[in-house]
Amino acid sequence: MRPDYLVGRRLEQVVASWHLYGSEAPSGPLDVWLIDSEAVATHITTGSDWCLIVETSTPFAGYDMAESGRVEVAPISGETAFADRLGETVLAVSEEGGPDSGRLALEISFGSGRVRCETWSGDLRLSSK
Repeated sequence: MRPDYLVGRRLEQVVASWHLYGSEAPSGPLDVWLIDSEAVATHITTGSDWCLIVETSTPFAGYDMAESGRVEVAPISGETAFADRLGETVLAVSEEGGPDSGRLALEISFGSGRVRCETWSGDLRLSSK
């Protein structure tokens, strides 16, 4: 799916999933959901093929993984690169990848800057510019 539908929509809320294990600092986020002004949840995560997945889907509930820890899902405040963009309108989106490699990165532009979502060795990485 092409994320062009985000252009012109305001970022209302961001929900993320985090892997928690014992007293270690959380890794992740594993998943991010961008809830826009049309109440659409855009899910951004990585696939088993290390490609970036962008789809519309509702955030799932957290779950326990027994001795491997747990995955917690909750709205974010300052834990991701999207936190500073809450309330802003998406001005543009661009993707990187190829027919053989799939989607590797998504960049979302706001009035105050850009957020880059990319896959790196199977992990989701978010950065602000």
